[in-house]
Amino acid sequence: MKNIKYIALVLLVLISTSSCKKFLDVNPRTETEKGVLLASESGFKDALTGVYTQMEEDQAYGKAMTMTTMEHLVSSWDVTANSTEEQLGVFNYGDARVEFALGGIYSQQYKVIAGINSILGQIDAKKDVFSPGMYEMIKGECLALRAYCHFDVLRLFGPVPTTPGVGNQLPYVQVVSKTPNAAISYEAFKAALLKDLADAEALQKEVDPFTKYSISDFKTGVYKPENDFVNYRYLRMNYYAVKALQARAYLWFNDQPKAYECAKVLIDAKNTDDQAKFRLGISSDMAAGDYVLTPEHIFGLYDFKMYTKYNPTTGIGVLKKGSDGGTIIKTLLYGNTGTDIREANLWETFVQSSVTSYILRKYKAVETPVNLATDFKQIPMLRISEMYLIAIETAAPAEAQSLWTAFRSARNLTSTTLPADPALRQLEIIKEYRKEFYGEGQAFFAYKRVNATKANIIFVPSGAIVDYMPPKPKTEI
Repeated sequence: MKNIKYIALVLLVLISTSSCKKFLDVNPRTETEKGVLLASESGFKDALTGVYTQMEEDQAYGKAMTMTTMEHLVSSWDVTANSTEEQLGVFNYGDARVEFALGGIYSQQYKVIAGINSILGQIDAKKDVFSPGMYEMIKGECLALRAYCHFDVLRLFGPVPTTPGVGNQLPYVQVVSKTPNAAISYEAFKAALLKDLADAEALQKEVDPFTKYSISDFKTGVYKPENDFVNYRYLRMNYYAVKALQARAYLWFNDQPKAYECAKVLIDAKNTDDQAKFRLGISSDMAAGDYVLTPEHIFGLYDFKMYTKYNPTTGIGVLKKGSDGGTIIKTLLYGNTGTDIREANLWETFVQSSVTSYILRKYKAVETPVNLATDFKQIPMLRISEMYLIAIETAAPAEAQSLWTAFRSARNLTSTTLPADPALRQLEIIKEYRKEFYGEGQAFFAYKRVNATKANIIFVPSGAIVDYMPPKPKTEI
């Protein structure tokens, strides 16, 4: 059964790639082909799977938004002189190559949003084609994914949250149209995003089977749905992923009580056996080769190409850090603890021309795992560790300290006392974002949210002038 489910997942990915191409080949000037595709429940499923495939492309979360462009903005990798990557690291947004790289992200995010809006533009009129619960799940997923993509556009191109009135205004696109979408105010963008998430939560709360079954139940076949499409709810933009994105968004918008409330939903979530639905990863997970810590994933993208993508980028040292015997990685990043599971397991040495550097093996995966339980080819999009960090930042001091102790224990570290001053506590937590989400594209956003000074940014080049507000692409302007 385990092997059958694993093969089924691979087939689903292969089929979805084909479906995505069919979906994206629709001529936007006509409605005929799109109307045929979105005429049945299976058509809506194919279209939604196509959206996930778009999100895995290199200019989105397959590379640029996770392990490459966003990480170069915070100098996560060694660079060559006068390269695009070097100019990203010094925030030279006027460089034509940097403009192209960031413009590619902007374009791809709105391309994904257009695919989502094509589904949402048809789904209400076709409500009667769905089996029980599928309309709510698919529409809820689409609304939440639309919010997810818009939120990352806001976090990258929008204002620093501490000064929301200063910076780019952006469009929140809700319909497919040949007419350019007007940019709206920060507050209007925020309201539209939070409404999509609230609507998604309401739609999914009562119908999502992930609220009743564990990740293990899905992976091992304990849960056997009649509808195969829901087999992988634990990876998709499920009910809990909606709550996690709400926590992330409320923190960005400086609504600490609501950020705390949503984060606690994830931390306190239980399966029917009273075990935590999501748990912090520990050393034994990494010892088993699960470097992305899949038990933590609230939402992830299954990347069946992860094995083949690893060697051409990280495996041969294209993405590497440090040539100093470990000072940069072990000492500057982790504090040379000797016990931190990230310090001990996430990095390995790479020797090139007699120079030793460090490469991140977070995305190092086995090509053909035995079964789903040992398949770790997942790009993390929302993790329970982030919910801990959000709750630690927003909770009352005593609870924050308790959560901090639990978090550090999972990372094989002794507890420390959190600073009493909220601003100092926040800076301590931002350091953890840098350690925790290396290669996941989150550090730039963490620094931007608090408007971190240059002195508080690890690895920033000495000549850089920190600038958290890239201009909108010239084509958009």
